[in-house]
Amino acid sequence: MTASFNTSFPLLLLLVGTRCSTSERTPTSEADTLVIYNAASLSGPMRALLDTFARRSGTTVQEEHGASLELARRITELQRRPDVIALADHEVFPELLIPASTSWYATFARNRMVVAYTARSRGAAEMRAANWVTVVQRRDVTLGRTDPMLAPAGYRALLTYKLAETFYRQPGLAAALTNKTPPALLRGNAAELAALLAAGELDYIIEYESLARAHNFQFVQLPPAIDLGDAEYATTYASASVRFWNGKDSVTRRGTPILYGVSVPRNAPHAAAGIRFVQFLLSDEGREMLRRGYVDVLEHPVVLGDSAPGIAR
Repeated sequence: MTASFNTSFPLLLLLVGTRCSTSERTPTSEADTLVIYNAASLSGPMRALLDTFARRSGTTVQEEHGASLELARRITELQRRPDVIALADHEVFPELLIPASTSWYATFARNRMVVAYTARSRGAAEMRAANWVTVVQRRDVTLGRTDPMLAPAGYRALLTYKLAETFYRQPGLAAALTNKTPPALLRGNAAELAALLAAGELDYIIEYESLARAHNFQFVQLPPAIDLGDAEYATTYASASVRFWNGKDSVTRRGTPILYGVSVPRNAPHAAAGIRFVQFLLSDEGREMLRRGYVDVLEHPVVLGDSAPGIAR
């Protein structure tokens, strides 16, 4: 279940203003614009924050959302610069963006993997935490996940399979579950996967709990030892690893607790607006808005790295 927390992080800035719009166009005004790259699983929950920030500050918000690795590559490979980047895997910052693209990031939320479905999914009436492995492996059942080359949820699904194999003591389970999702059923981000489930084109998806709740999907809550959502199981998660091709070379990912991160890149066109928005996001009010969007926010956001102007530690 999504936890409820008492908040104590200080509200660092009071913002005033009026307007909001979202697009992927190049900003035309540097005085009142915020360009944000947003992980697909955050795009819905972040809407209230962006609207409020825009209304209070008079800022025009331009949002691009997608898979976290894809968003990071827009910076590292396409040399694009948003004012804020919020990702579903905090490890992408030290791996791809620090030190060249930013010097710091803040972790602000956690999540966990679930098996989501709808009332019309095949086997839905029988689906339970105790038998999900059996149900999703049925011949007539379709199972979807995101592409590990693009989205952290993709490699986290594969890690969940590995952990499930050990937890349930079923040799070969990880390979069987992986093979259950052929390339044709892979999608680039959480939003695309959720759309397929909602349309009935998939029976089940391996995705984040926050996404399942936001879309009113039914879901099976997995044991903490395999859902990547409990820091107390960090050692257990680290025992699992997956290797996959990322388009350039072979990459290994090891299991870690799921944490979301946010930063303002170096040379952001509207860095001051970016800092103000991150301050708002990390404030009591901002985190409460995220919580209402089913995001499991941290009671105490953590800033990592250095030179984070105006971001309290």
